[in-house]
Amino acid sequence: MKDFPVPVRSIGPGSQPEDEDAELDFLPMPREMNTFAMPRVPEQADPSALAASRDLLARFLAALQAWDPDGGTPGPRADMRAIGPAALEITNQMLGEGEVAIQIKGPRPCRIQESVFTGLWRCCEFDAQGRLVADWLEAGAVPGVALEAARTGGGDGLPAVEWPAGAMNSPALVAEIAGQLQSRDPAARAHVINLTLFPMTPDDHAVLEHALPVGPVAMISRGFGNCHVTSTLTRDVWRVQYFNAMNTLILNTLEVVGVPEVALASSEDLADSRERLAELVQWMDESVAEATPH
Repeated sequence: MKDFPVPVRSIGPGSQPEDEDAELDFLPMPREMNTFAMPRVPEQADPSALAASRDLLARFLAALQAWDPDGGTPGPRADMRAIGPAALEITNQMLGEGEVAIQIKGPRPCRIQESVFTGLWRCCEFDAQGRLVADWLEAGAVPGVALEAARTGGGDGLPAVEWPAGAMNSPALVAEIAGQLQSRDPAARAHVINLTLFPMTPDDHAVLEHALPVGPVAMISRGFGNCHVTSTLTRDVWRVQYFNAMNTLILNTLEVVGVPEVALASSEDLADSRERLAELVQWMDESVAEATPH
């Protein structure tokens, strides 16, 4: 996940101290930063289950090493239902839970959790009755199923909007978004509208909620505070909201883009995860050798 795409600024009367001796009131900052820790191989694991987990991750690593994240092709996938419950439990322990979680709503909802290896995603798909129908590990900037759900779940353009009497800035914002959707180059950087900087009446918020209803994809990253990224029912329009460690909204934006950059694992992240996964597979290989009777 990237840093804030735009700075947080306060403007207008009362936003600056009245004199040089006035005390500045800073936003509370998180006291700890999450850092990577290599998962530990279970000491009492069944040797055959450990070997099966090692083999699955080794095959996935080989596919990951042969894949170019910048080549435009989907990242490798590994079917997690191809191994038994004991091996699956070990694999889940090895992959751990990273900072990003994704939920997809629809006829076949998905729950996705990034592993401790940035850009490696555990994806679980369910049927309408809540039964697991697919379970896989995937490498990529963002899971393909999330991108597909956001695109297919959104329509072109904005719905017709009625302007209530209290609408102040929302008509201009809606017009700005509509213009961006008509003229945007898909390869261009995101067009970011910082709602934090606009005076917004309750009617303005109601207009935006009507014009941009919540879509099927919701992402949350727990780094410094929380970042919420939500698709809308208009394709390529996203809500991106940042909360500090006290769960106070400090930045509220709309982004016109295929996927907000803050939600993407970078090529550098994926390269780093490939190296760390190779170390893990080597450690697991040594553990399998030690656990196998000679």
